Amino acid sequence: MVKRHSERIFDVLVILLLVMAGLVCLIPMLHVIAVSLTPYDEYLRRGGMILFPTSITFDAYREFIKEPYLFECFMTTVVSTVLGTAFNILMTVLMAYPLAKTDLLGRKAFNLFVLIPMLITGGLIPTYLVVRSTGMMNTILVYIIPGAIWSYVLIITRAFFTQIDKGIAESARMDGAGEWTILFRLILPISMPIIATIGLMYGVGHWNEYLSGVIYVNRPELRTLQVVLREVLSRNTEAAVDVTVPTKTLQMAGVVFTSVPIIVVYPFLQKYFTQGIMLGAIKG
Repeated sequence: MVKRHSERIFDVLVILLLVMAGLVCLIPMLHVIAVSLTPYDEYLRRGGMILFPTSITFDAYREFIKEPYLFECFMTTVVSTVLGTAFNILMTVLMAYPLAKTDLLGRKAFNLFVLIPMLITGGLIPTYLVVRSTGMMNTILVYIIPGAIWSYVLIITRAFFTQIDKGIAESARMDGAGEWTILFRLILPISMPIIATIGLMYGVGHWNEYLSGVIYVNRPELRTLQVVLREVLSRNTEAAVDVTVPTKTLQMAGVVFTSVPIIVVYPFLQKYFTQGIMLGAIKG
């Protein structure tokens, strides 16, 4: 099929827009990585925008890993991300599955209850009082329990479950299977796209957790990596570390250090992420 002239022009414009969007995302990433690898003298000489350093040094990374409690904070972030994501997925699935049933008693009321937190939140002070009264202050649970279910993610998961053929569950019930067996042995194995999707959403949220580490945690070893990064980014440019490593270079090394794990994991889940989002958005 031969494309018309107007269609070819449209395709060219779309490609140009995509290239521009890609550059908007790529250039800042290259700048951050380049600055983190730039030697001290080259950084002072060139200043400003650096995309391709003429020489490479890892001094900024060596300096960054000397941050107090960095290893403990890294392990806290990893543990809270893994456990928190697993807990989030479990709780979301357990709530989304029954809400996907059209014959559920009070289904509309429950769905309205899910929508309310998207419009009205409890507020910072009431949440702080609840966290303190339940004994989660200065524990890793503060990163896991309060945000157990996100309303938006729950809605996407529920929409995915509504599209699964009801005949699968009905056939299993006729064979004597219970609801737990149907959910964990039949529904979940064919729901891996949405599981990967919500897992990536929750995982990124846990990895980038900052506010909880500032408000609910006083122990330095229980901070998250984002709190450590924020402390590095907020340093004055006249800090003593500038004697060996420019503060700007150290800051960029911190950004790269805290971003790489998520960037590495994302390509492996991208296929499932895209598929899950599309399937979950078709029907509400």
